[in-house]
This record gives sequence, C-alpha cells and structure tokens, in this order.
Amino acid sequence: MEGAVFIGGGGEDYAVQQGLLLKYANRHGLVAGATGTGKSVTLQILAEGFSKAGVPVFLADVKGDLSGLAGTMADTHKLHEAFQKRAATIGFSDYTYESFPVTFWDLYGEQGHPIRTTVTEMGPLLLARLLELSDAQEGVLNIAFRVADEEGMALLDLKDLQALLVWVGQNAEDLSLRYGNVATSSVGAIQRQLLVLENQGGQMLFGEPALELTDLMRTEVNGQGRISILAADKLMGSPKLYATFLLWLLSELFEELPEVGDPEKPKLVFFFDEAHLLFDDAPKALVDKVEQVARLIRSKGVGVYFITQNPADVPEDILGQLGNRIQHALRAFTAKDQKELRQAAETYRDNPRFSTEEAIREVGTGEAVTSMLEAKGAPGVVERTLIRPPSSNLGAIDAGLRAQVIAASPIAGKYETLVDRESAFEILTKRAADAAREAEEAERKAVETEQAEAQAEREFANARRYDGGRTTGTSRRTTGSRSSKPAPTFGEEVAKVVIKELKGTTGKRIVRGILGGLFKAR
Repeated sequence: MEGAVFIGGGGEDYAVQQGLLLKYANRHGLVAGATGTGKSVTLQILAEGFSKAGVPVFLADVKGDLSGLAGTMADTHKLHEAFQKRAATIGFSDYTYESFPVTFWDLYGEQGHPIRTTVTEMGPLLLARLLELSDAQEGVLNIAFRVADEEGMALLDLKDLQALLVWVGQNAEDLSLRYGNVATSSVGAIQRQLLVLENQGGQMLFGEPALELTDLMRTEVNGQGRISILAADKLMGSPKLYATFLLWLLSELFEELPEVGDPEKPKLVFFFDEAHLLFDDAPKALVDKVEQVARLIRSKGVGVYFITQNPADVPEDILGQLGNRIQHALRAFTAKDQKELRQAAETYRDNPRFSTEEAIREVGTGEAVTSMLEAKGAPGVVERTLIRPPSSNLGAIDAGLRAQVIAASPIAGKYETLVDRESAFEILTKRAADAAREAEEAERKAVETEQAEAQAEREFANARRYDGGRTTGTSRRTTGSRSSKPAPTFGEEVAKVVIKELKGTTGKRIVRGILGGLFKAR
C-alpha cells in the first residue's frame, strides 16, 4: 500500500486491504488482546512495515521471539504453506521472505549492545518510582539532586548517588535549615532501596557512555529504517526497572527532539510492550507525566504504540489519544471482563455489518478488530481483519546469528567499554580524604605543641632543682657578693621568731601572765 503500512485484509471475504496511514502514524496506537491471540505477530508485521517505509522502530522483546526480525523465514518452515495461503486470501501479492536491519540492545550487555543512562538524566521523579519511595523519601531525594546541581557534582552511576546520600546524611542538620527536614531515616531507606536495585542488576542501567538517541533513529542506505530491539526477557524479572527505563527513554525523546509538526511519516515509532506495568500502582504525578508526553510527543514526529492484554490497563485520558487500534480477542469469563469488553467495543466507530462486541469476543488467532485514522485524522469504521503473515523469521533466531548481527552493527564497540570519569563519588571521596589529612595534620601539630610544652615544663623543673642544690651557682655567688656574713644557724632563726612574737600583743600578755604569777607566788 502506498503511503501506508499494510496490516491485512478486511471485509466479508478479507480481500479489502487494511493499512495504517504513515501520515497519521504519529497519532499513536494500541495493540490489545488476550495471551495467545497473536499480538506478537502483529507487532512484528508493524515493525516490518515501518522499516520498509523508512521509519526507525524501537521495541522491547519480552518473550525473545521478536529477534526473528533479523532473520529470514525459510520455505521449509512448518507454517510456510499456511502463510502463503493467507497472503493469497488477503491479496498480498508481493509477499516474500526477507530479513530486516536490526540493532540488538541489552541492559545487561549479554544479548546486545549495553544501553545506559545516567542518574542525573533519569531524574528524581522516575528514580523515586523505580525505588518505590514514599513522599518524604522522594523529598529527600530531590534535595540530594538539588545539592548535586549546586555543587557541580555529576551523578552518573549508583555509587555517585550512594556517596551523595552519605554526605546528605552527615550534613542533615545544615541541609534541613535550607531545604526543609532531612531525616536520616529517609536517607537510610533510600540507601536500602538502592541496594535492592543493585541486587536486581539495576546498576547496569547507569553509567557512561550513555545512549545517544540518534543511534535509535538510523536508516540504511537502501532507505529502510533500522529496528532497535531491547532484550527484555531477563529484564521482565524486574518489572519496575523495565517500565521505568522505557518511560525514561520516551521522556528523553520528548525532551531532546525538535518540533516537526505533522510530518509525512514518523521520525520514530516506539512500541511499549506490557504497558500495564507502566501504570500499575503508579502515582498520579507519573501518570500525568505519561499523559503529557503522549499528548505532545507526536509533534516531535514520534508515534507511541501501547501493547497490552486489555485496553482497560491504560488510563482513560491516555487511551483517548490512541487513534490507531488493533484489538485481538478478549476473554469475558467474569462480569468484570464482560463490562470491560463492552467498554472496549464502545470506543470504536460502528460497522453496520456486525456487532463490534461480538467480533472482539469471536475473532480467532491471527485475526483482529481494527480501526485506523483516515483523512483529517478521523477514526475509520471498525473492521474485522485477517492479519498478514510476517516476512521475517517467525520465532527467535539462534545465538550464532545474533552474535553476527551484533558484530556487524554500525555501533559495534561504541558502548561496550564502561567509562568512569570524575563525578560525585570521586569528588566526595577526595573531599573526605582532604578533610582526613587536615584533621591528621591538626592532630600532629597538637601533639607536637603538647610535647613542646611538656619539655619546657621539665626543663623549668630541672632548673629549679639545680638552683636549690648545694652546688655553688650563680644566685649563691651573687648572694655571697652582697654579704660576707655566714648563713644563720637553725637556733638563731628560732630565737628570731620567739623575740618577734614576744614584741607583739600576744607576747606582752604572756609576759604579764608569767610575772603576775611570780608576784602572787611570792
């Protein structure tokens, strides 16, 4: 289809081609359906269609089977005949097998090129969501980011943030006067959550070299858009890490890309698989952030497509912005399921040929109820559509082919070596070392001063003992020069004291008493 991504055949005989107009592909979309209804194949054929139209694609490979985009399905595949028959049914006359240009990414650096960001770029809002912090703890985290900014300290990896939090805890009293209460208990809680994140391998997400968005928006010489595939099978073991990373990436695209208005085709299409993980227990501030990004990022030329099991997983304000929809079968076993199915059916523009609610309940694997934006961005009439077969390999490729694709990538070697430049950890470590040296120097000087004072006291004591000895000294020679008389004896000194006392008042009374007694006796 010219100017569109071919999706499949609709109508009563499935011969009417259904497509997603590239002009409105940046108006976002939804791919929903229960497990096993064909969402992964739909995601695969959409990625193929966008790539052939020259639009770069980013998607997460949750189950590992989307790596097949880098391989070609052989004629010996067990579904070869079924796919050929389906292609003929829907009028897919130029159906061929082919591979597509793929770049493999992996947070853990095992199944693709490492993909990283920095703590500063992640920001306190998303990091608080990732660490599941309370409001008070998030407040302390915001203070830490503010201090880092004011002090000119880059927060690149987790050890930078951990070192900064230690400093914040040590200076909590001073910081509380400037920014509000900084409880050391909150600092400790954040440190514990960072430890949990480390144990989940989250430290691999943070560091340099950080991802350059231009590496996600590459096109090939033949005009095809490159498909970036994030290995997410292991990452799904930490669902909050998975959802937070994809939301960060979406936010970065929103912040950095220039306005382009309404382009003839998107600059990038972003598929957010397992979208319910983004909104589960999400605080209102985060949901508002997603809504803002979804509403405004289309003017940057980016189309966002949420993939989930049920449309009810996506908040209503965001769901209302998803104009292109592919709805696979929904199961309605409970009253709640039936209510959600009815609500999903009510969001489509009715088709007089069938009941939308019944169609959503009845479509089989590989079929879907579709509605795409048409002229002037109006939603098209809902249609039952037989999804076209994929051209690339259905299922995961082997490790050998994956290794070849990684080695031949245009960014091979760019992100593999971790760079650890000076940042908050090094700055604070140097400050602590300098402070320790200053304290040690001050202590050394204090000890030296104390020792000098003690030595002076000893010398003074020795001098006093020397002057009071029998050995003739300067003072004794001086006394001798003043008088040649010999020193008075002990008896002479006692006599002097007695005479002095007798001259006084007390002495006179004693004398009168003695003489009076003598006269009386006489």
